[in-house]
Amino acid sequence: MTWQVLDTTGEGMTLDVLGITDAQLRVYQELLGRSSADAAELAARTGVARHAIQEQLDRLEALGLVARSGARYDRYVAAPPDVALASLLLDHEERTRRARTELSRLEAVYREAAPRQTEDAVDVVRGSEAVRQRFNQLQRSARAEVLEFVRGDVAVVEPSQNVEEEAALARGVAYRFVIERPAVEREGVIEAVRSTVERGAQVRLVRSLPTRLLVVDRRIAMVPFSASSRDQSGGALLLQAGGLLDMATALFEQTWRSASPLGEDDDEPSPAVARDTDLDPADRYLLQLLNAGLTDRTVAARLGVSMRTVQRQVRTLMERADVDTRLQLGVVAARQGWL
Repeated sequence: MTWQVLDTTGEGMTLDVLGITDAQLRVYQELLGRSSADAAELAARTGVARHAIQEQLDRLEALGLVARSGARYDRYVAAPPDVALASLLLDHEERTRRARTELSRLEAVYREAAPRQTEDAVDVVRGSEAVRQRFNQLQRSARAEVLEFVRGDVAVVEPSQNVEEEAALARGVAYRFVIERPAVEREGVIEAVRSTVERGAQVRLVRSLPTRLLVVDRRIAMVPFSASSRDQSGGALLLQAGGLLDMATALFEQTWRSASPLGEDDDEPSPAVARDTDLDPADRYLLQLLNAGLTDRTVAARLGVSMRTVQRQVRTLMERADVDTRLQLGVVAARQGWL
């Protein structure tokens, strides 16, 4: 969720992954618009000291982005971006490939070592800052799937600190969240859930959860020492092998099956039933909130309307479904695919 993610220190620069700083990029862009220039001209154009410009030019020359002019040695010309940057990109991709190969080798060495003892299958992470860092490292390492329990109390990772979840979703990692109902009653959480669902995550709600939990690729899980977020001093356990990891994954799956979906979900209504799916998105969302067990008052607060408006919308839906009770409305809504 957007309230459980890594702290970001600012916006990344466009080409910093290739070893090109923002200052160097500005000098290169300035040269791209000119046939040639020397350090003094570039200093005048950019407002940067000449000695600093010369340092940037030296670095750009070493990277192959600029070259000395044939006519005058103190003047520089920009190399075509499709040539210079393509070469840097290929070099970066090759280094990344070699790093992944080395990572695979190290993982093989780690796994082929002497069989892990029971105490080696559980690592301890102490302190809230260490837990926060490991939480984000685990999401960063995810390749296929992330499973998470979200408690209703204050999370370890603050709401303003989220980038890893969004990046993982963008690269195709499947996220499934089970959230306590008290959590969605907090201001802004429903909006965060909807945003997460729109990006491809699946979300379900339950009345309560026994603990917070993160499972990544079914190969490692993180569980706090204390179920309550009010006690973060102890840290967390990392379950990396054996029955404890299997038990944590099984607990998530069992809870997931009994939880109520919120938003788009992978369960489809029976294909044998003719469905009326032509429902206004606002009405569909209202039904999802009610199906998740939220009260009329909480739904009204989340939607920014009065409780009477919610009740009026429910009566309209009951009339459309031709039923007399909310229980009957729920059955028809599930049958018609309204949820």
